[in-house]
Amino acid sequence: MRSHSVALLPGDGVGPEVVAEAVKVLRAAARLDGGFELAMEEISIGAGEYLRSGEAMSEQAFQRIRAKDAVLLGAMGLPSVRLPSGVEIAPQLDLRERLDLYAGLRPIRLYHPRFSPLASKRAGSIDLLLVRENTEGMFWSRKGSLVANDDERIDGLRISRAGSERLFRAAFEQARARRGKVTLVDKANVLPSLAFFRGIFDEVAAEFPDIETERIYVDAAALYLVRRPESFDVMVTENMFGDILSDLAAGLIGGMGMAPSGDIGDRHAVFQPSHGSAPDIAGQGVANPTATILSAALLLDWLGEKEAAGAVSRAVERALNDPAQWTRDLGGEQSCAGLGDAVVAQLG
Repeated sequence: MRSHSVALLPGDGVGPEVVAEAVKVLRAAARLDGGFELAMEEISIGAGEYLRSGEAMSEQAFQRIRAKDAVLLGAMGLPSVRLPSGVEIAPQLDLRERLDLYAGLRPIRLYHPRFSPLASKRAGSIDLLLVRENTEGMFWSRKGSLVANDDERIDGLRISRAGSERLFRAAFEQARARRGKVTLVDKANVLPSLAFFRGIFDEVAAEFPDIETERIYVDAAALYLVRRPESFDVMVTENMFGDILSDLAAGLIGGMGMAPSGDIGDRHAVFQPSHGSAPDIAGQGVANPTATILSAALLLDWLGEKEAAGAVSRAVERALNDPAQWTRDLGGEQSCAGLGDAVVAQLG
């Protein structure tokens, strides 16, 4: 029987609650059609671990994580727990950098018309993938400003040829498996670094003549996501722009509780909900586990268990077609565990 090892990083706030529901679904999916084994090990990292031990992610914990086939990560961080520099605890960013997870995949799909603030959007009419560069861009400065003194801070935006080429090739390969269109989002009219970014995109696009391309500025992209989201298939962009646009896009389909993600490298991958740790509702059982369950489906796909991944995605869609299964953020009254159980039931 096939076997895969998975690191479970429950995280902070509502992280443990939503990860528990995703684990239920993973175990049910592993029993389908002859099945496969998932050896899951829970490892503590995050703000809670920082409070306990003084380290958000020890070297020993990192090595255990790196040894796994894939990682399922819950929401990380607590706003009141910060490093001496003033920034929040964010070991998920350390994992992206240390495991070289350069492509952030942010699928955006509308499962029910009632979830969108946009009028007349039917289920499936919003269906796009935002591919976010994860290791460079403006986030490159998070560990130190170029200039830092009592009067000013200057952060830098890093764009490299190697980093951009691999990002764009990943985006084009994703488009080949979808509807065959890639939209570059940049600010090439103002920033020389992003004009360079666009030039590399044009070079890589020539390798994929079967894929339609377009190029738009980030401010226009924000407008078009609201005005005509159905026109997008795969969007690819710099780290900071991707961080912002993926949240905007999540708002079009029901909020952050509906937005899964996968951070992909050549050898490693981490899957997590795009939302934060929401400590204000932690322990109440009202968090929406959909984003984490869909992230688990992406994890299964990464492991090569594509039939199980598809079954989980379809089970989520069927569960969310029933208003009785909607959690509070979607306008319903279902609990976090109740929605997880409903997805398991749909898996049969």
